[in-house]
Amino acid sequence: MTRLIVVDAGAGSTLMASDLELEGARVTIVSPDAVAELDLSGIDALLIPPLRSVLTAELVGACDRAGVRLVPIGPADSRVASRFGLPASLALDTPAAQVMAAVVAERAMAEAGAPAAPPRVIAVWGPQGAPGRTTVAIQLAVEFVRAGRRCALVDADSVAPSVALQLGLGDESPGLAAACRRAQLGSLDVAELVRLATPVETSAGMLDVLGGLNRPSRWPELAPGRLRATLAVARDWQDETVVDVAAAFDEDDDLLGLEGPQRHAATAAVLLEADAVVAVLSADPLGVSRFLRGYAELRHLVGDTPVTVVANRVRPGPLGVDARGQIRRTLSRFAGLDEVAFVPQDQRAADAAALHARAIADVSPRSQLVSAVRRIAAGLGARGTVTADSPKGSSRAARLLR
Repeated sequence: MTRLIVVDAGAGSTLMASDLELEGARVTIVSPDAVAELDLSGIDALLIPPLRSVLTAELVGACDRAGVRLVPIGPADSRVASRFGLPASLALDTPAAQVMAAVVAERAMAEAGAPAAPPRVIAVWGPQGAPGRTTVAIQLAVEFVRAGRRCALVDADSVAPSVALQLGLGDESPGLAAACRRAQLGSLDVAELVRLATPVETSAGMLDVLGGLNRPSRWPELAPGRLRATLAVARDWQDETVVDVAAAFDEDDDLLGLEGPQRHAATAAVLLEADAVVAVLSADPLGVSRFLRGYAELRHLVGDTPVTVVANRVRPGPLGVDARGQIRRTLSRFAGLDEVAFVPQDQRAADAAALHARAIADVSPRSQLVSAVRRIAAGLGARGTVTADSPKGSSRAARLLR
């Protein structure tokens, strides 16, 4: 028997509960004040009004751990539901059969063991000028963990690695450079990656971090062949591998000869290996201009690989009152981009994260920045089918690097 809890959302809640019982469900009605003390064991779904006073991060986390589906019901602010990645609220007069069909179908998929999404490598790139690549990469990794995916965060920035610094980790750990050396020797496996990674406890769960170079002058250690071999093992290690890369990838490095070292080959290797790319731009005139120059080269390199464009630090100051509209129109006109995700600036949350050397979601879980990145992570959940012979890049540099 399906067990449901209906949180009183108004006059129609009792009628909805009665209709659900007629459909064969065992329903318990509780008041909004009692939600925090609910026993979720054995519950299939929680029907709850998405109100700020009721739907909290603590409740969402408890439901995730207990495997309880959250179903928004009743009139409410849609921003509260979207903040936690929930669908639009159902009206209280929604047919009970429709509600039951959704709950039963999801439970059947879980019991049957729905096929797990294949492991992915997601590269986070951005042009010169510190648009916030590392911040977005850290937040994406945390949100993947929150969604129940095993995730690793890899710092492959060969120019200015900063993941370890932002998370308060020592830069003396071997990290990615040691993994690349072992990959060249053929001794890298999942157990070795586990040993080299640093586990970081976040508000979403445990995140494994492979720190970057402690000195940029060591960039030859991140040779493209070594890096591709490391990422191949990482696919067996984690469900999601989020890789922070440098801005430059110098598509024409091959003019120097394939035998010689290439300064930015690590970035190009990750972008070619990635299943998806998150391209970050700073929401100001200079940041947009730099992004437009680099995006054409990025698209030429990665070919058909999906690219999600993220405008970071969106604020009304440098672009006027309609900052989002300005960015949309500019990217559509000069780059043919019609879909852009926006991450608002939250300086207070960013400062708190820097002070405590934690992810922003850990110190400011209600920040609009966290909510925006959570929606981006949800949008990255679907993965396009990649066949064995589908190209990862169509340029001459892509073919030579492969």
